[in-house]
Amino acid sequence: MPSRSRGRRASQESYASGLRDAISRLLPHRGLALLETDQRICWTPRLLVMGAVLMAWEASATLKDRFAAARACVAEMYPTRRRPGGTYEGFVAALARHSQQLLAAVEQALREAVESLARQRRQWTLGGWCVFGCDSTKIDCPQTVANERCFGCASKKGSWPQQLLTVIFHAGSGLPWCFTRGAATASERQHLRSLLSLLPAQSMLLMDAGFTGYELLREILAGGRQFVMRVGSNVRLLKKLGYAAREYDGIVYLWPQPQQKRRTEPLVLRLIRLSDGRGRSIYLLSSVLQHNRLSDRQAGELYRRRWGIELMYRALKQTMRRRKMLSTCPSHAQVELDWSVVGLWMLGAVALSELSAPAATPAMAKALRVVRCWMQRRPSQQNLGDAHCGDDYHRRTRKRSRHWPKKKRIKPPARPKARMASPKQIALAREVRETKAAA
Repeated sequence: MPSRSRGRRASQESYASGLRDAISRLLPHRGLALLETDQRICWTPRLLVMGAVLMAWEASATLKDRFAAARACVAEMYPTRRRPGGTYEGFVAALARHSQQLLAAVEQALREAVESLARQRRQWTLGGWCVFGCDSTKIDCPQTVANERCFGCASKKGSWPQQLLTVIFHAGSGLPWCFTRGAATASERQHLRSLLSLLPAQSMLLMDAGFTGYELLREILAGGRQFVMRVGSNVRLLKKLGYAAREYDGIVYLWPQPQQKRRTEPLVLRLIRLSDGRGRSIYLLSSVLQHNRLSDRQAGELYRRRWGIELMYRALKQTMRRRKMLSTCPSHAQVELDWSVVGLWMLGAVALSELSAPAATPAMAKALRVVRCWMQRRPSQQNLGDAHCGDDYHRRTRKRSRHWPKKKRIKPPARPKARMASPKQIALAREVRETKAAA
């Protein structure tokens, strides 16, 4: 009969091997070597990725405590391998040196895993469209001189140095698809333009009012993709320009000024007006002109899916407690943010692969609770198959806080400015159309 100590050791090994297998299934088979010929290398590529992901999941308040817990877990995952380096300084230096190459391999593998899982669960498309949402958020960093010089401050005077994080997520599965980051004053539109090539062809992009702009929208359409975006009074549209082959109610044009100098083509779009159920109007701008391909109601339902990225940012900042990076060095703070997002991405993919409900999306808080129990080598009251969004009880009252002293009172976007095209603009549009037809 096995002793009590041997039974405990076997259970700990099962937790470590189960966590290793769950992560390894999502990593590329090539490009992340576990062994190196150079015996001086303590952190091989696969061990670096494992350590970075486990540090992103760890709940400790300091980087050294997170590293110590992640290193102990990695050592139990690979008991027959050489033990990795024992200092956080050596680990983060090695990770920063190879981070870009490792990220390229891991992100591509995660995108393939998200697509495979979404297709298996019939979540790849929504209403016939492959739908993605995009938004940006700011992540605080320690207030050091180096961070202030590298990242800058874009909020009120005396605020923390910040990094701007822009994420595109797959709306069907609720998981990230790609991301980028920059300084606090970086442009979220430029971030999105740098990520467009990673989107599948003929996909639908959901955006809020901060991503308006003729050049960005034209680049989205030039790549064969469509969009639905919320617009407000910062957008100036034209009506009755006569450029489209057939005009009907809702057809508008986005055309930069002055057209005489640029000779650019106007973008033919469709303005959709919806109600939010509280007496306020929501205005959406879509590149899909045909109602039979995208009805007003369907456009509203798809746009509501964009809220999933807000839940994702809440999981990153609140659930995983990564609202503020802890690295005082700018290069290490960038690496810390990159692998925090990869950790969130990996957590959602691991949970999605274990969900039993066919149309469910992963609940990050429940999944994180399970994997943290595994990292601490102790049993969990739940399993990853139960880590899905939704309540398992009947709520009798509204889910609303009675006291919310710091609630933001954000004014919703006003109605976009749409005016009739002038005769001069109509003539110029006719000239542009004739030039295009002759070419």
